[in-house]
Order: sequence, then C-alpha cells, then structure tokens
Amino acid sequence: QIHLQMVEEKKIKLVSHDGLTMEIDQEIAKGAILIKTMLEDSSDEEEIPLPNVKSDVLKKVVEFLTYAKETPCPEIEKPLKSKNMVDVVGDWYGKFVDVDKEMLFDLILAANYLDIRALLDLAAATVCSLMMERTADEIREMFGIENDFTPEEYEMVLAENKWAMESLQEISYFTFSSIKKTFLYPFQ
Repeated sequence: QIHLQMVEEKKIKLVSHDGLTMEIDQEIAKGAILIKTMLEDSSDEEEIPLPNVKSDVLKKVVEFLTYAKETPCPEIEKPLKSKNMVDVVGDWYGKFVDVDKEMLFDLILAANYLDIRALLDLAAATVCSLMMERTADEIREMFGIENDFTPEEYEMVLAENKWAMESLQEISYFTFSSIKKTFLYPFQ
C-alpha cells in the first residue's frame, strides 16, 4: 500500500517594475538564476521586486518558466534550419515567441536580467529568424535602424564585402552570439 503525501509548494511573489504582483511556486521561479540566487541568499524571501521587468513581460516570463519546468525548451540548432520557429523548437515554444518585436526585445532583456538561458536563446533565435534571407536595408527597415553611412560610404562597404553579400543567398550568417552581443552589449 502506497501513501501519497501532497507537499504544498512554497510560493513566492514576483513584483514587476509597474507594480504587478504574480504568485508562483518557488521551484518554478528558480528557473531564473537571479531568483534562485536571491532565494539561496535569503530563504525567507516572500516577495522579489523585479525593477527591470514590465508587467506584460513578467506574465510571459512566468508562463515560460511554468511550461519549461515540465517541458524544457529543446536545444536550438545553429545555424537555424528554418525561419519558422515552430519548425525549430516545436509548436508551444514557436507560438510563445510569435509576438511583436517590442515584446520580443523585452523578453530578451528580461531573460538576460533574470538569467534564463533557454528563454534568452529562444528569443535571440527568433530575432535571427526574422533577419534570415533579408538584406541589410530590409533589416534596417524592419527594426527602425537609421543608415548612418553616406551613399558613398555605403557603396564602398558593399563593394568591399561583396563576397559576404553573395553568400547571404545561401546561408544565414547570423549566430546567436552575434545577436546577443548586438542587443545585450550595453547591459552586460
């Protein structure tokens, strides 16, 4: 005869910078290394302020951590085999990152701040997938990046890097490390 004992999970409250409080199981919250470290340093912590995370982003982070606890995000092959993230990481994770660019970049910042490696890799890979098979001009337009080259400088750069522009037709030249450096450099 087996006796099952229900163990009540200890809860913790996460507080976004704009005041949203979300209650989550401590074990799930420990998927964020920052939170895990805070809990190890002070085990009686019941409420953790997250001043760098907005409420809508916190909701997505909690959704990710909750799902990832039971179904970890698969390793992302590099280079990406497809620009469709469902093909890369499966249905749930692919749909999870099917968000607008602002949310995607906020997820990157939150994942970096909270130290959630799987979410950071997933969001960075999604940004990479958005840039696949696009020219530099298309990428600038997509992300609202101003071209600060004069027309002469731009032509010179294109001429000097013609070999790279030709190979873009065949492969994706963006890697996870380069995208992380591009978007996270000021924050590390």
